[in-house]
Amino acid sequence: MRRPAADLEGAARLVDLDRYPLLDPASPGWERAVTSAQDQLAAIGAAELEGFLSPAGLAEVTADATAHEHRGYRSEVPGTVYLELPDRQAPEGHPRRWTGRAALEAVAWDLFDPDSPIRALYEWDPLLRFVEAILGRGPLYRYADPLGGLNLAVMRDGDELQWHFDQTDFVVSLAVRAAETGGDFEVAPRIRGPDDERYDAVAAVLAGRHHGVLRLPMRPGTLLVFEGRHSLHRVSPVRGPTSRLVALLGYDTRPGTTSSDLLKQVRYGRTVPVGAAPRP
Repeated sequence: MRRPAADLEGAARLVDLDRYPLLDPASPGWERAVTSAQDQLAAIGAAELEGFLSPAGLAEVTADATAHEHRGYRSEVPGTVYLELPDRQAPEGHPRRWTGRAALEAVAWDLFDPDSPIRALYEWDPLLRFVEAILGRGPLYRYADPLGGLNLAVMRDGDELQWHFDQTDFVVSLAVRAAETGGDFEVAPRIRGPDDERYDAVAAVLAGRHHGVLRLPMRPGTLLVFEGRHSLHRVSPVRGPTSRLVALLGYDTRPGTTSSDLLKQVRYGRTVPVGAAPRP
């Protein structure tokens, strides 16, 4: 899957290296960028690195995403807060019974062209090391999943992603293009804890009664590092003819991470890469 290092170094041209000096980890600029992101994570569980892409880099990535967006697999399913089946044993109105709508298209890693700038950025080691420094969780590894390592999430008019908690400790995304209206990332930071589900607070968010919800507007060119296991979040409904485009970059603290066949089937409509022989 990986390309020669010389090819991957071309990813550097996409980043605003004055603001985010990924090629110089010993520089004061690197330290400032990492510290600022860590401060944001500590405060709200989300770090927005606005202007991560240079203007020219954003134009190149947008053109790449636009060229690939028609390759996505569309899924529209009811989703739950906990990304599990609804608990029909829970009482009416309980968050464990709640379902919302998840509607989007996903372009899998194996569908990105070999010369894709988005793919080059994801496979670029300096970006991996930078995210690793921000999170401070030890070494990070790219997903081994040939479908789910890199995704382009495409959301069109009427699409949305329901309120939910992530089943992973963190998610890294790159905002590429905003919709005309809607498509905002909304989050209730750290609304639950490892030992306290706080169902009343979760139910208040689902009912629109919680005042601690933050709205993070879609700013193209922004790299977002988000810790979503304990922060309830959603993507608000997209409106207008312009599709919302976000690249999702899969990293984990363990090597060899992959997705379940069920998740692959739901998200990509298949379980093996294009051109691979089906499993016996």
